[in-house]
Amino acid sequence: MSDLDTTFASVARSMELYHRAEQVIPGATQLISRRPTRYAYGFSPAFAQSASGGTFSDVDGNTYIDWVSGIGAMILGYCDPVVDEAVKRQIDTGTMYSVSHPIELELAELLIDRVPCAEMVRFAKGGGDACAIAIRIARGTTGKDKVLFCGYHGWHDWYLAANLAGSDLDPHLFPGIDPTGVPFALKDTAIPFPYGDLETLEELLRTNCDDIAAIIMEPLRSEMPPQGYLKRVRELATEFGVVLIFDEVSSGFRPTISGIQPLVNVEPDMAVFAKSISNGYPMGAVVGTRAVMQPASQMFISSTYWSDTLGIRAAITTLNEIERRKTPEVIQDTGRILKQKVAELITKHSVPAVCGGVDWHPYIRFDIGHLTPLVNTLFIQEMAKRSIHMNLSFYINAAHGDEEVSRTISAIDDVFLIIRNGLDAEVIPELVDTIPQTDSFRRLVT
Repeated sequence: MSDLDTTFASVARSMELYHRAEQVIPGATQLISRRPTRYAYGFSPAFAQSASGGTFSDVDGNTYIDWVSGIGAMILGYCDPVVDEAVKRQIDTGTMYSVSHPIELELAELLIDRVPCAEMVRFAKGGGDACAIAIRIARGTTGKDKVLFCGYHGWHDWYLAANLAGSDLDPHLFPGIDPTGVPFALKDTAIPFPYGDLETLEELLRTNCDDIAAIIMEPLRSEMPPQGYLKRVRELATEFGVVLIFDEVSSGFRPTISGIQPLVNVEPDMAVFAKSISNGYPMGAVVGTRAVMQPASQMFISSTYWSDTLGIRAAITTLNEIERRKTPEVIQDTGRILKQKVAELITKHSVPAVCGGVDWHPYIRFDIGHLTPLVNTLFIQEMAKRSIHMNLSFYINAAHGDEEVSRTISAIDDVFLIIRNGLDAEVIPELVDTIPQTDSFRRLVT
């Protein structure tokens, strides 16, 4: 490894804190996706100090344009003044009570008005919790145990049980992460299916027709679904008496003010939201039809902090601001510009890559055979040096404007040239000064 060029951003303090964290926090972070090994270890920042709009400052005094957007949670931007002021006012009147607060009804009614499949609502504090609630409801409503899934749905036992199946999943979730602590008795209760493969899904339904409670899936992530795919999934779920759940945690309210459903013209029985629902404040929601949700009144699904007023107030304010500011259109305009400009740079430098994806969540994908993981790492490393925090995709928020786009494109121009020259000289391994980056998730969904 070569020495870090001191003209670029240094993260010495971040690394010092990370090493301290390793001694007192198992895994050093509370979220696997935040581990610096998921980016460019020793180059990417590990600890933030403050944030505003589309940027954050780290403990080393560097300010980064942030295309990760709090792992997708920030949709309006960091420290949005409208949302934050609403939360501050709520603090002055109370954050927790011994009885319910009227804003619980306000948020529930807002979601019912906004999301096509919503007739009833339960709250949570995050996406993983919300998915677990949805699965509990689906199992309780149907009286069945097994779940077919596609995509990423959190950390809970019901989901990680898929990894008990062994090497067939290659592995499904994180490289090097085993389902340690998940009861082996849950083996074969969570069964993955590949996105877009209707034949496999139908076969799984027929084979397990007496046992399937739910199909839970990310309806889309980085690409629009094949024509008619989600409609047929809906038909199969209805045919086999299975609860269809859309996990909309990652896409959230970036596609439309009502989520994915109006865009794909398919209504599930239930849908799950978190992340962008509240612009960074802890909040999640499970919505669904009355027929599926009403039985939950007789199920043990309960937590003190699911109804704290701060997350609820943040969600109400965020959802209203998304509509008022036409946030989906703003984000998608930024995404289209990014995709166009990155594509132009790919052509300019003859880099073996594509810039694709939906406009609210574009990606860069290199295709260089066995060198691809190293080039991925090199890209992240060199962008971090230039104070751009990203992996290989853009989680756009509404605060990303012309300046952020311009600086990012300028950095990508530099980095693509480095990659091109490295490929021509056959020295890519020598240019990578950090641990090769690994996939955060092995999703069975594009």
